[in-house]
Amino acid sequence: MASKSNLVNLDAMIKRSDFASTEGEGVDYDSVSTISLRDFTPGALMGPSLRKPDFQRETNHWAPEQVVSLLECFVNGDLIPSVILWKSPANVFVIDGGHRLSVLRAWIEDDYGDGPISQAFFGYEISDSQKRAAARTRALVAERVGTWQHFVARSAEGVDDPAEKKRLNTVVTRGLSIQWVRGDADKAESSFFQINTKGTPLDEVEELLLKSRFKPVAIAARAVIRAGKGHRYWSRFNSTTAMQIEAAAKQVHTALFDPEVNPPIKTLDLPLAGPKGVRGALQVLIELMLVACRDQSGKPKTVVEMADDGDGSTTVNVLNRTLALIRRITGNDQGSLGLHPAVYFYGPTGRHSSPMFMGTAKLLAKKLVNNDRNFFKKFTQVRVSLETLLIEHKDLMATILQKLISQKRADKYAELLDQIIEALAKGNSVTDGDIVTFAGLDGKVVTGNTDADGTRFSDDAKSEAFIRVALASAVKCPICEGYLDLPKSVSYDHGVRVQDGGKGSAKNLQLTHPYCNQSIKN
Repeated sequence: MASKSNLVNLDAMIKRSDFASTEGEGVDYDSVSTISLRDFTPGALMGPSLRKPDFQRETNHWAPEQVVSLLECFVNGDLIPSVILWKSPANVFVIDGGHRLSVLRAWIEDDYGDGPISQAFFGYEISDSQKRAAARTRALVAERVGTWQHFVARSAEGVDDPAEKKRLNTVVTRGLSIQWVRGDADKAESSFFQINTKGTPLDEVEELLLKSRFKPVAIAARAVIRAGKGHRYWSRFNSTTAMQIEAAAKQVHTALFDPEVNPPIKTLDLPLAGPKGVRGALQVLIELMLVACRDQSGKPKTVVEMADDGDGSTTVNVLNRTLALIRRITGNDQGSLGLHPAVYFYGPTGRHSSPMFMGTAKLLAKKLVNNDRNFFKKFTQVRVSLETLLIEHKDLMATILQKLISQKRADKYAELLDQIIEALAKGNSVTDGDIVTFAGLDGKVVTGNTDADGTRFSDDAKSEAFIRVALASAVKCPICEGYLDLPKSVSYDHGVRVQDGGKGSAKNLQLTHPYCNQSIKN
């Protein structure tokens, strides 16, 4: 399977719409048996009428090689499966074949996720990884197939070579076969799920989002993943609510996924929630939002437990509660702990650890919902010892997490962190053996070792070395002696307090964690 950063985002090529929408003028396409490149050229009727269901997953599951392979099959006259469509009163919906049709339009538009159509669709905020995938696709297409503009120019010139003439004729005349779904919107939706759980099946997160598309966490997660840009899954809400969703979604996105960092790591300004690759990031978002919304009884446990959001207010609430939790972790609010990502959320090889991030978030959320103010004071008192331990035992922590069942890792890490803090607060030292015992692995052989066998330095080795060296000289808070995440979370404090005669000069200014300045010192 291609890495998430190497997938081509063609989501802008076919718009989304609600199955139940009746806006627009319907056209009778029932007698149409094929769809060709002509349907995506200026003045065509069918191409502009195509829509994806509003619950359809993003069209971003193909690597550049798959895009090129489809185009090679098309221009060479090789077999391509039929697309399955359904006609509503207003539009023609793609039930199956979204990637195939999107590739054809992308070829015509020379837009593989970074062109004018995609730029407008994504609000002119396209990630570096998306741009790299688009550039690689464009280069491969030019090398192995040829651009659409090339085929148009050659057709206009006229050619004598039989092989080239055949390819040109295929491009001009060929169409993909259409199978039509008959029936109403319920029949079309049922057909969609039957088809999309076979062949290239939906993964668990995709299926959850599609089937729970009216739930507030699903709407909020999809808003955040694109920073409030792209398709507006919240468009049925009134304009004021929609604007609130978009504004909050952008704030959550920025706090969790910026800046975008590519391996090997060369900065300590790291994103809290790791890479913004859509699939992995959605899983983190869903879990984080549920954690932020849970009450003292631990509900809601799942997305489906929450009621459908009819007016958008619950989605706004989910986003605001998620922001409140994030602001305890990072940011400049007075309650922010300013946790340094390199210390708390990144493993020994410099890769982001979702269990560490979610475990930490779960622990903090639990203490907040239980109004456990003493925990935060204890945490600050032992912070320097805790962070020293987390850095020195990154290998051991990573090994422990690997030995746990994946679904339990975040919960176990939250418990482990809590027990370490409690032990340190009591004045106890915490050894390797204690960590293993706290993790519930007492009696099992647990070792931590990330040494590689080869002679070349991998990106992981480079990242690990950079983080180790950079942390050795990183700025620390003078109040708790914990690491400061200067780009994201810092408070400006009077070294000598104002009431004690302290002045507002640079010499009397010290950089601290917001929580240390506003809560501990005062």
